[in-house]
Amino acid sequence: MNLYFTPALLQVSLWEMVKTSQPIPITVMALLAFFSVLSWAIIFSKWSTFRQAAASNRQFLRAFRKANSMEQVALASEQFRSSPLVAVFDFGYEEVARQRKSARGKLINPVALERTMQLGISEEMAKLERNMSWLATTATVSPFIGLFGTVWGIIDAFTALGLAGATSMRAVAPGIAHALVATAMGLAAAIPAAVAYNQ
Repeated sequence: MNLYFTPALLQVSLWEMVKTSQPIPITVMALLAFFSVLSWAIIFSKWSTFRQAAASNRQFLRAFRKANSMEQVALASEQFRSSPLVAVFDFGYEEVARQRKSARGKLINPVALERTMQLGISEEMAKLERNMSWLATTATVSPFIGLFGTVWGIIDAFTALGLAGATSMRAVAPGIAHALVATAMGLAAAIPAAVAYNQ
């Protein structure tokens, strides 16, 4: 008896499975594919953004430490506009300039300066965290969508078994295949999104 699989035994491809699916399994697979593509797009986008921001921050910090005055830092910061630290510095620098102008060169309200810097930090954090909620949503929702597809596939398998009137792998195989594909797609969408979000 030949126990090895041949190409003839593996004729059912994913595309053939989709073509023979009912609307609900197709909808489940389309939703999971959408979440997966969206999360990967966000992952690559954020990876590029964070990498660029980290490099710009390092360059700005080097310039900041070498500068002898706030004015020199302000001039140097024009080269590093993609750095989140530059935006925070700009908030602080504007507040310092405003206080010096109104108090003849002195800082009269350090609390206001600190509050302004915190506002700058909050704005930059909000920019960096934009679209991150989609990763959390994908990580949370995808397994449940996949589970729904799994349950639906098992229901299909039992329905086909009942209609066949006898135990037959040919009757239950399509439903079970849909169930397993939905489970795999749900996990494939959720796991990278969860890892990337936490990272």
